[in-house]
Amino acid sequence: MTTMRFFAAARAAVGQDEVTVDAATLDDALQRVPATDTDRWTALQERCSYLVDGVTTRDRSTPLAGVATVDVMPPFAGG
Repeated sequence: MTTMRFFAAARAAVGQDEVTVDAATLDDALQRVPATDTDRWTALQERCSYLVDGVTTRDRSTPLAGVATVDVMPPFAGG
C-alpha cells in the first residue's frame, strides 16, 4: 500500500489531503484516486511532478513496489 499526498490544486481536485492505494505503477495509482472533481484531476495529472519516496519523477510507469509515499506536486505560481 502506498500513501499518496496531494498539494495545492491537486488537493482541491481530489478533495482530500491523502489517500492510500494498492497499485503496481504510478499511473495505476493515479487512476485509483477517488477525486471529487474528476475532470480537473484528469487534466492536472499531466502537469504534475511526483515525488516517489522523495525522488522526483514525471514517468508515470514508475513501479510502486515497496514505495511508502508519493507526493503529487502540481505546478506552483512562479515556476
